[in-house]
Amino acid sequence: MRMNVSNVEVGYDKKVIVNGLTIGIPDSQITTIIGSNGCGKSTLLKAMTRIIPHQKGRILLDGSEIQKRNTKELAKELAILPQTQDSASGLLVEELVSYGRFPYQSGFGNLTKKDKEIIDWALKSTNTNELRNHYVDELSGGQKQRVWIAMALAQNTDIIFLDEPTTYLDMAHQLEVLELLQSLNEKEKRTIVMVLHDLNHAARFSNYMIALERGKLVKAGKPEEVMTPEVLKKVFNIDAVIGNDPRSNKPLCITYNLIKEN
Repeated sequence: MRMNVSNVEVGYDKKVIVNGLTIGIPDSQITTIIGSNGCGKSTLLKAMTRIIPHQKGRILLDGSEIQKRNTKELAKELAILPQTQDSASGLLVEELVSYGRFPYQSGFGNLTKKDKEIIDWALKSTNTNELRNHYVDELSGGQKQRVWIAMALAQNTDIIFLDEPTTYLDMAHQLEVLELLQSLNEKEKRTIVMVLHDLNHAARFSNYMIALERGKLVKAGKPEEVMTPEVLKKVFNIDAVIGNDPRSNKPLCITYNLIKEN
């Protein structure tokens, strides 16, 4: 485990969202965090990337606490694509992607030859090279998401965090983004950590899954260990029927009913 979260508590004001959580993030794999709305998924992601502080416990990257790391140096090791991206109004695709090189710049911030090579690689890896001179505002939802992923890739980090990268995308564009992330993991050995709402996508594209409920760990492990009726009952209060995906050989939620209180 390259990143370890140990007995961590995270909250806003006096409200605790993540409570005494201990998990590990496997290196060079795709990890997906699942759970109901408000269970702490996004809060955990923000704490692991130091967007927000944690009040108790330790978050370690390669054995050292992220809170003690230099900000620019940390940005060379992990990148995050938040749930809601900042406005890129008036920016060309290539300009937006170039922002990923910020941690490596000094002085006047001029792009070096290496910076430009990495930007080219990020655009090609995400199939957005032909869009480099288009304005971000003009792109479709799937294209925009791939461009933002390209910016994260331009940071050239070993770990990429994504908070609900398929939100607001149609079925085809959801698969496009998830297959891109899978390819980056397999070809580049990038560690991918993401939050997803779609359980079947989570199981299909993950090597490891983490199920949360009210800021606490319910289960962590391989998809077949997490996508079970027992775990989904605890996490979502549903009675799920789990089968097997004939294409991916991963667990598949076929149908479910809400468990009603007597």
